[in-house]
Amino acid sequence: MKKCVLLAATLTALSAVAEPVTHDDVALKQAQKLKDLKWGMFICWSFSTFSGKEWTPGIGDISFFRATGVDTDQWAQTAKEAGMGYILFLAKHHDGFCLWDTATTDRKVTNAPLGKDVLALLRASCEKHGIKLALYFSEGDWTWPGAKDGAGGGSGKDADKERAQLTELLTNYGPIEYMWVDHALGPGGLSHQEVLALGRKLQPSCFIGFNHGDQENTYIRIGELGNPGALDDKAAAGPYAQGGGKHYLVAEFTYPILPPHDGGAMWFYSLPKHDNLCSPPELLYEDYKGAVKFGNIFSIDVGPGYDGKLRDIEL
Repeated sequence: MKKCVLLAATLTALSAVAEPVTHDDVALKQAQKLKDLKWGMFICWSFSTFSGKEWTPGIGDISFFRATGVDTDQWAQTAKEAGMGYILFLAKHHDGFCLWDTATTDRKVTNAPLGKDVLALLRASCEKHGIKLALYFSEGDWTWPGAKDGAGGGSGKDADKERAQLTELLTNYGPIEYMWVDHALGPGGLSHQEVLALGRKLQPSCFIGFNHGDQENTYIRIGELGNPGALDDKAAAGPYAQGGGKHYLVAEFTYPILPPHDGGAMWFYSLPKHDNLCSPPELLYEDYKGAVKFGNIFSIDVGPGYDGKLRDIEL
C-alpha cells in the first residue's frame, strides 16, 4: 500500500512539471532582434488627443479628430536622433477610430478632416530614417456589437471584423516587429490564442503580446507602466499583468513621458497647460540602462498635439 501511495505521489509531482519550452529559429532570432533595438517611441494619437481625457467614448462624428496636420518624418527623425530602434504606433484605441485606411469601418482617419493614411505615412518615414515599426491595437472597442459606451468590451460577435483588421495591419504595412495588444476592454471576438495563430500565419517573425489576460504561447511580455527587470520578475511587468507566460523570450515595458499631473490625459497629448511637463531625462536614461542590462525593450510614450507634431520639450 505504501509503495502505491508513493508511486501515485511521484506521478502527481511529475505531471505538475511543465514541459520544456522549445522555440524555433524564427522566434529566437526575432527575440534577439528586439533586444538589440533597446528602446523606442510609443505614439498615442486619437480622439483622446482632443478630449483631454484618457478614454473618450461616445464620439459619433469622426471629425472630432480635428488634427490640422501630421508630421511622421518629425516623429521618425526624432526617434533616430535619440538612438531609438523603433516606433510603436497606436493603430486603434478603444474608441474604434482607425489610424489607417481600413476597409472594415467608416471610423477611420482617411474619412476625418485630415484625410490621410497616417500609418502608411509613418511606414514610409520609418523606412526613410531607418526605424523599425511596431503597432498598438485595442482588441476590444466601444463599436463592437454588444459593447456598452464607456465600459466593457465586445460581445464576441465581431470576430470577423477583428480578424480583418489584424490581417490588414499585418499584410499591408510591411514588417511589423511586434504588436502591443490592449486587453483593457476584453477581446474583440477572437481569443488570444486565435490572435497569436493568425499573427504567426501572416507574419511569423512578428511577436504579439497582451498587456493582461491569457499569456499562454506569447513570446513577448508587455509591461504597461512597468520597469526594467528579468523575464521572471513579475513586478517589472507593471500593475496590470495577470500571471505570466511560460514562453516569454523578451520583455517590453512602457510608460508616458508626461509625469503625474492634474487633469488631462496621461498617454495622449494632454492639454496646452501641460506643454512644459516632461519626465526628467535622468529618469529616462536610467530606465534605458536598465532595459539594456536585462535585455528588455523600453517604449517611452509621447503624444503628438493637434498639429500632428511632437512638443518642443520632447524633441
